[in-house]
Amino acid sequence: MIDLSGKVILVTGGSRGIGAGIVEVLVGAGADVVLHYNASVKEAEALAKKVGAGKCHLVQADLSDPKAPVALWEKSVAWKGKIDVLVNNAAVRLSAALDSPFEEFDHAWTESMRVNVISAAHLCRLAMPHFRRIGGGTIINMSSRPAFRGDRPDFLHDGASKAGLMALTRGIARFFAHEQIMCFVVVPGMIATEQVDDFIRHYGQSQAMDEIPIKEFGRPKDVANVVAFLASGLARYSTGATIDVGGASYMR
Repeated sequence: MIDLSGKVILVTGGSRGIGAGIVEVLVGAGADVVLHYNASVKEAEALAKKVGAGKCHLVQADLSDPKAPVALWEKSVAWKGKIDVLVNNAAVRLSAALDSPFEEFDHAWTESMRVNVISAAHLCRLAMPHFRRIGGGTIINMSSRPAFRGDRPDFLHDGASKAGLMALTRGIARFFAHEQIMCFVVVPGMIATEQVDDFIRHYGQSQAMDEIPIKEFGRPKDVANVVAFLASGLARYSTGATIDVGGASYMR
């Protein structure tokens, strides 16, 4: 029921998992989608073929490179001459215990901040003047439950990075809404992706399911449907909102 015809949307980390679900739903709703990927070229190409190559433009970028967001943004805008919606979905989740060697611990924190927050901040910074020129735009940042409740000891850096993304979102929403720049946060719960498979390997399925009152894992499409709604502009007056997609597994 959502019509995104005429909108051009950049989705970072769009080749797998939740990102792939977002790309598929957005294209299905009529949008032209720039699919950013890093190493998953085969998955990106397969997804573009599935949804229609004419509606999905692939751009590779390693967001751990400080200069990568600029090149990614420029290539994305060049495709159709504009970007209407930016979806910051790309993220890394590295393991590093508190008693890890200095280099390992420092790398996990630095890489998490670089990819999960700083690259998103650069893309937001590049998007905002562009949005002013075209009369407005929407930013949708993908956070996580640990941003609010803290992450497990081996992933403290991941929760911290996603909390930084929350603060970035709220600042943009507060101070740029008058320029018709809307900004939202979507917080997925236990979604059936490789990340949940990894959680189950480490902690068991029963522990994962115990956290979900609805007693089932979410699907990438469950998150993607919310993203499509926000991208449509129908939720304009809710700018700054945080939307949980977690089967009641965590509510603020």
